[in-house]
Amino acid sequence: MGIHYDYKSTKSAKLMEKQAKREKKLAEKKAKRLAKEGVRDEEPKKKSLDASKPITLDFLTNPNKE
Repeated sequence: MGIHYDYKSTKSAKLMEKQAKREKKLAEKKAKRLAKEGVRDEEPKKKSLDASKPITLDFLTNPNKE
């Protein structure tokens, strides 16, 4: 009967420990993801096409594109 008495008295402490462990794990995952994204952002980005200019055949086939 001592086990059941002990369970109820320590239930809230165990739940708080589990929640703290879960939050710590999520924070580590978030930090890892942000570190990974920081490396990816340093790569040069390609310029997108200007929507106001028409796309011509010369533009598509020109080997000396900028």
